[in-house]
Amino acid sequence: MTLQTNLLQNINTPADLRKLTRAQLPPLADELRDFVIDSVSKTGGHLSSNLGTVELTIALHYVFNTPEDRLVWDVGHQTYPHKILTGRRDQMHSLRQYEGVSGFPRRAESPYDTFGVGHSSTSISAALGMALAAKTKGESRHSVAIIGDGSMTAGMVFEAMNNAGVYDDINMLVVLNDNDMSISPPVGALNRHLARLMSGKFYAAARNVGKSVLPSPVLELAKRFEEHAKGMIVPATMFEEFGFNYIGPIDGHDLDSLIPTLQNIKNLKGPQFLHVVTKKGQGYKLAEADPILYHGPGKFNPAEGIKPASTPAKQTYTQVFGKWLCDMAAQDSKLVGITPAMREGSGMVEFEQKFPKRYYDVGIAEQHSVTFAAGIACEGLKPVVAIYSTFLQRAYDQLIHDVALQNLDVTFALDRAGLVGADGATHAGNYDIAFLRCIPNMIVMAASDENECRQMLTTGYHYPGPAAIRYPRGAGIGAVVEPELTSLPIGKGELKRQGSRIAILAFGSMVHPALKAADKLDASLANMRFIKPLDVDLLKSLADSHDVLVTVEEGCSMGGAGSAVAEALAAAGICKPLLILGLPDKFIDHGDPALLLSLCGLDAAGIEASIRERFTAELSCTPKLAANS
Repeated sequence: MTLQTNLLQNINTPADLRKLTRAQLPPLADELRDFVIDSVSKTGGHLSSNLGTVELTIALHYVFNTPEDRLVWDVGHQTYPHKILTGRRDQMHSLRQYEGVSGFPRRAESPYDTFGVGHSSTSISAALGMALAAKTKGESRHSVAIIGDGSMTAGMVFEAMNNAGVYDDINMLVVLNDNDMSISPPVGALNRHLARLMSGKFYAAARNVGKSVLPSPVLELAKRFEEHAKGMIVPATMFEEFGFNYIGPIDGHDLDSLIPTLQNIKNLKGPQFLHVVTKKGQGYKLAEADPILYHGPGKFNPAEGIKPASTPAKQTYTQVFGKWLCDMAAQDSKLVGITPAMREGSGMVEFEQKFPKRYYDVGIAEQHSVTFAAGIACEGLKPVVAIYSTFLQRAYDQLIHDVALQNLDVTFALDRAGLVGADGATHAGNYDIAFLRCIPNMIVMAASDENECRQMLTTGYHYPGPAAIRYPRGAGIGAVVEPELTSLPIGKGELKRQGSRIAILAFGSMVHPALKAADKLDASLANMRFIKPLDVDLLKSLADSHDVLVTVEEGCSMGGAGSAVAEALAAAGICKPLLILGLPDKFIDHGDPALLLSLCGLDAAGIEASIRERFTAELSCTPKLAANS
């Protein structure tokens, strides 16, 4: 991979890009692709998706007058080429690092990032809002939503299209970036429709027709496309029923197709729908061959590709869940596993292989996944919903009304609870404790290590109602995971260290850093295990035998586990000094997880320092508290 041109270094804004001739764009695409590969190999990040959008990004910025015209990217992990072309080329070395360039569009970062995003299926709604705002303000700018085929499985997409289709005088374009691959393989009837569309004579004919008519006037384009393409399979029917003018499919890597098509569409009024076909990993053979492996790699040598780690890594919590799911399914034939399009991310690959008839990937449709699980539970089966904490937020109404209100037996395995590092605020699972513990019938647990995670999953599974088990991203502490499927007593914590005067009540991932702080302070340390039901007996005992109480959690401090402790103390009529430590009332940006926890005061040193600052005056007579640590 050697740069063969010097075009990219002179492009600091899309206005510079638009000064190039059409003949200069293909070599620019090659240079941009090389830059993406080189950049991601040094920082880690999303690769396959970005290699697939190089030409499309160039074409959009070349044809549309950005940022006056609005580009709204769906999910946003495919926007590295966009960032490079919009003034952030020289900052890409800081990608996804603390105070560096975000891995997703972010309004505060650039005027070209018109809509902040990290979850999927929001682009059409946002672009429609922008288009109608322009109409209301009397502005003629365009709004363009770029959405992948995986994101098209979400109901929100069709709500937006249904709404957009009634406005025949807006400047709005939806670009379907069809690469037939989400993070996990895309599913559902829509994807099958697109697959059929791409696989036969229609695709070849449509591509040839497209190339022959693109230079022609718009009316001729529409006429010949309808004669030669719509008559074969009528792929446009579904989209046109929503009121969109469907165009495509065209090759998303062919600038000679993309640019004339976009120029023609730019002159059309009303909601337009352009179907482009791209390939994830395009231009880098290793990523083309295994786009899932190269979806979000760490640092790697581009010449060699991703190599296996030289030493075995610690087991991740996701792996613990995947193994538990298979073991429990082997023991109980009623178990059913459900994921909203995160088979790999949630550790369900082995489960699908071993129990294909009990595995359901519902696509990027979190609301549906929860109510779907509720329906399964109504029939006496035992669904386990594997879902990231941040994505469960999208199904909150269904969680309350369809599961908890009916007290249905659904187990929620909440991966990525707490801070997630490089993916930043859009993916952080900071709020599940607060939004789950207020729901009647729910029990909520937080795992402190790998073995306890397995025990909690078993506990939640056997609980005859809705149960949530939260566990963090990445590896645990290296605890030995026992093979037995053992339950824990519901609502009971454990005292891990007996100290004096100070009692620290730690939840989940904070148990081990809090234990280190407790050693320095000669404090007692309780692993509370359950946020709901809280171990009130243990709380009362600690309050009775200690002067001050401290709670520590990797979740928002407002309304979280510490608040639950404060409420329990108030209900029991206990007045005791209480320090609540958790994540602050702000969104936490991307960065190294250890650094972020340290900045939030949630590492061992930070926990100790906060306790000393809060209680030194009251406990100055305690030698161990005031002593040098």
